[in-house]
Amino acid sequence: MNTAPHVHVIDDEAPFLRSVLFLLESAGWPASGHDSAEAFLAADPSFPPGGGCLVADIRMPRVSGLELQRRLQAAGSPFPLIFVTGHGDVELAVEAMKAGAVDFLQKPFRDQPFLDAIERAVELSRAHHAASQRSQEARAILTRLSPRETEVARWLALGWANKAIARQLAISEHTVHVHRQHIMDKTDAGSPADLARLILRADPTGLDEAGMAAD
Repeated sequence: MNTAPHVHVIDDEAPFLRSVLFLLESAGWPASGHDSAEAFLAADPSFPPGGGCLVADIRMPRVSGLELQRRLQAAGSPFPLIFVTGHGDVELAVEAMKAGAVDFLQKPFRDQPFLDAIERAVELSRAHHAASQRSQEARAILTRLSPRETEVARWLALGWANKAIARQLAISEHTVHVHRQHIMDKTDAGSPADLARLILRADPTGLDEAGMAAD
């Protein structure tokens, strides 16, 4: 499996696009160029195992950098975005940063700050991708539980005793004990704390007591 990171550069100015690709490849970053946001979206590149990021001009015809950012976020894209801007686009860049962009650089920019921003974005993408994988694995483990076991597991993870859970769910304490054994076996959790970490890894709101009480 190719574990190299990959950088995608999106800019409608051909000379700038060529120069950025040359800089990236000279610095050891595999990179691809796209002359418009539509071209990148049509290519729909998969996220590389080694991480990656997008570099996009904030002002482009038809689909702007900000519109591209909105579309990628709506699609759940894992690629972090670095914007490059022309003179007078700082307000737009600040808007993009507030919406989640990693950085913005004003043209013409110096090589090293740009390469530093690429490294930060790629490292961020790796961390987010790893966290997403851990979350998917946790959700897969929790799907082994029955609906009732899932209910019991959530209360166990909050530190509730068997007797309190039995009263909450209107079942016998013995039944809670049986469910508890099945839960620990199916999830390979050694303690309620392990179970809590698993549930929160799958869903950060999974132990919201208000939501549980409404279930």
